[in-house]
Amino acid sequence: MTMEKQLISKSYYHKFIEGIHNVDPIQVLGELYIDEQQNEMPDLSYIRFAQGEVYFLYKDYEAAIFKWENVSNELKPWAQKNIADAHAKMNLLAIAEDYYNAVETDSEVLKTEVLLQLFSLYIQLGKHAKAVESIKHAVDINPDYPDVTDVARVFFEDQQDWENAVELAVNEAMRTESLSWFVVLEEYVEDGHTAKIKPNYFSEVLMTLYNIDLNRFESLATALWNSYKQTDLYFPWLEEINDLLLNIEPGPSCVWSKLSNQFRETYFELMNGTFLVREFSYLIPSHLTNWMKVSTASEAAIASSAVLAWNEMYPSDMEASIISKAESLLSRAARDQNGIEDGFKLFKSIIKWAEGEGLLLDKRFEWIVHELQDLNQYHLMITGTETSGKASFVNMLLDEEVSEEPANGTILYKDADNAKIHAITNEEERSIAEHNDFKEATKDEHTFISCKMPVQFLNENKLTLIDTPQTDGNHYLYLADSLLFVLNADSNLTGNELDMAVQIREQAPELPIHFLLCNMDRNTNSQEVMERTEKIISRIDSYFSNAKAFTYSTYGDRNNQINEFSAFTKSIMGGHSLEEERATKILYYVRKSIKYLLLKREEVENSLIDNIKWNEEIVTKLKGAQNQLSDIEENTVQVIKKSYSKIIEEWKQDLTIKIPELIRQSSEVIKEDSDFKKIHIVLNDEINKRINNYIEETVLPDLYLKLQKWIENSEMELNDSKKYLGEMCESFNQLYGEDKIYFECDSRVLDDWHRDMNRMTRGNIQLTNATFISNATISQFLWRSAGKLVGALSKNNETVHDKYKQYVEGKDYSKTTEILIDEFMQQFKIFGKSLERDIKIFFTDPYDELDAVLAETYDEIEENKDILSDMQQKPEVYRNPFTLFELKLRQYEWMFATRERIYENS
Repeated sequence: MTMEKQLISKSYYHKFIEGIHNVDPIQVLGELYIDEQQNEMPDLSYIRFAQGEVYFLYKDYEAAIFKWENVSNELKPWAQKNIADAHAKMNLLAIAEDYYNAVETDSEVLKTEVLLQLFSLYIQLGKHAKAVESIKHAVDINPDYPDVTDVARVFFEDQQDWENAVELAVNEAMRTESLSWFVVLEEYVEDGHTAKIKPNYFSEVLMTLYNIDLNRFESLATALWNSYKQTDLYFPWLEEINDLLLNIEPGPSCVWSKLSNQFRETYFELMNGTFLVREFSYLIPSHLTNWMKVSTASEAAIASSAVLAWNEMYPSDMEASIISKAESLLSRAARDQNGIEDGFKLFKSIIKWAEGEGLLLDKRFEWIVHELQDLNQYHLMITGTETSGKASFVNMLLDEEVSEEPANGTILYKDADNAKIHAITNEEERSIAEHNDFKEATKDEHTFISCKMPVQFLNENKLTLIDTPQTDGNHYLYLADSLLFVLNADSNLTGNELDMAVQIREQAPELPIHFLLCNMDRNTNSQEVMERTEKIISRIDSYFSNAKAFTYSTYGDRNNQINEFSAFTKSIMGGHSLEEERATKILYYVRKSIKYLLLKREEVENSLIDNIKWNEEIVTKLKGAQNQLSDIEENTVQVIKKSYSKIIEEWKQDLTIKIPELIRQSSEVIKEDSDFKKIHIVLNDEINKRINNYIEETVLPDLYLKLQKWIENSEMELNDSKKYLGEMCESFNQLYGEDKIYFECDSRVLDDWHRDMNRMTRGNIQLTNATFISNATISQFLWRSAGKLVGALSKNNETVHDKYKQYVEGKDYSKTTEILIDEFMQQFKIFGKSLERDIKIFFTDPYDELDAVLAETYDEIEENKDILSDMQQKPEVYRNPFTLFELKLRQYEWMFATRERIYENS
């Protein structure tokens, strides 16, 4: 045992008792101590150190401390460490900490032991940070010390201190190059303990592992890749792993299927529309380069085609050597066996996106793509210059007179157990049940008709027939597997007829074109007919060397011709790789769909601009309508109020004249034998009675009639306004193209007016009894008239009678009259004041309706402006989906080795 191990285990004392048996170590060391003291220059530190160890073992910690405190030689640092151990045993932890920290030594072993003891002590004291510091320091200065890294790992894991645990694993993996530490690190990664650590932290450890074990490198890299997904560090990780892989060459024998899969999944994740292309484009060149480098044989075509597709879109991003490598790899790679499925998935993703954006894809494309997936059916398209012969031939095949002239639309005939006919345009699909509807639908050149019905010939030959009159720019050419061009065999073939077939070949170079020669002559076996037919076939052969021709006679036996044509169709079906061709054709319609939606997107932008402009014009019109409504309301108020006021004012003037007359006429009740002391009471009663009678018998009936007439006139005035507003509504609704605005005027005000008129003119009006004549005023009048003869006058009734009548008939009653009229007219005045409010109530709904529509229009303008602003300021956001679709499309085109062909003809 080395001395350091003895010092660690406190067995240094064995050095002094070696070979001595059955004797107490204390006794032996005591005797050695006494012997040493006898020396001229005794050195007692070694024995004291050993004695301290024995006392420690006997748990006599104070004696041990005493001995160690007196050690002064090179063992003093160890003695200090042991003194700390003794205090720790006595649970004097704070003192022990001070002694540990006071140890000064150059020995890495002693330093490590002290740090381990401090680590243990700090755990007991609950000082986590200091415990971490101690164990990390111990690992730093002496990582090879027995168990120190294992202790640190267990501690960090127990404390769930994953930052330090990961750091330890990384450092030890790189230092020891032991796979066990790489395994530990990978476990941390898989458990998610590294997801917040910047990816560049792992670059060095990955490179270390790459140089040790390629399989383990792939495993750790894959674990890190998965851990960073769905985090903010995903792109930094992709940048880091790609930079790392660019600088290594694993060699042809290395197969990294997991990494290859990660590259593939990540590429398609980036392409799924979650991110803008500009957000990840800087990653793609190195990503695709590395994907090719690590791709398995089964994914070589996908990786290399992705490189070529990206290079087409962004040619400055990829190096020429990478492009060359991709082309070479693709030429040697196996062709995609899922071409139709991949193309259809891309098509479906476009439809789904379009629906989410409120864009409608051409419905015809959807039907065609679905038909292209049916590999059990061979699609034969029939077109050409000879229309009547074509119709006759189609009817013969179908054994029904379904093809009639003229038919401008394209009709697909397919065998089915039950008859189902659908008419499909770019905007809709609808079912057709009636023959007239079918006939009408065929007249529209933009309508695609799917006609499924039981047809024996189609069933037996697994054939789908596509009858189309269109050739120039025909959307349906790529639905066909072969084309049968119909010519008139009764006349010499002209250049113009073949030009049409040549144009079709230019549109779809890969589409096999064959010819149907329609012979309408009864004498089909004549020498002339046969020679003409041979010339036509020879002429065809000079243009279409691989074309086959079938001669059809409208007068021939149907069964024979059906059998012959069955053999003909079988001959033209051979030599096709139908699955590859259909995959290519689906991609053609994918490209057409992308272009179609791009146009739709432009239409959306233009529509927004037009909608904003239209709504701004509508705002102007609505504001004008509000002004008109205000003018109508004001005019109606003035007309109705004026006519009402005129009636009331006329009767006020009448009463102003009539009431004084009634008062004066009441003087007739004064008689010579009247009691002049009470005559004023009689007069007042009579006057009030006459006024009330006049109002009830004359004024109110006349007022009732005139006000009823006034209500009728007012109703006509309001109805005129209502009619004008109705015309205004109609004008706006014509602009909107729908019944958007409707004014509901509140005609209940007329019912209220009728009720108020009845209340005011047909009720029992009882005015307040007024005092017209008072005794005091009469006495004053008589006094002024007769002076001191009043007493005498009082005795002369005739004279008093005359004077009384003179007073009553000559008095001014204007103030009293005015008071009476005001009282009577009060309710009419109140009613008159309410007219403006009532008329405004009548017009309330039109105002509210215009306000609501105006507010809605303003909102729509702002909403459209916001959308338009986004589209114009962030064009990449709206262009991004199309870019991604285009990238996927080009990749698939490269995989199917038909990109140039499709691109040129779309």
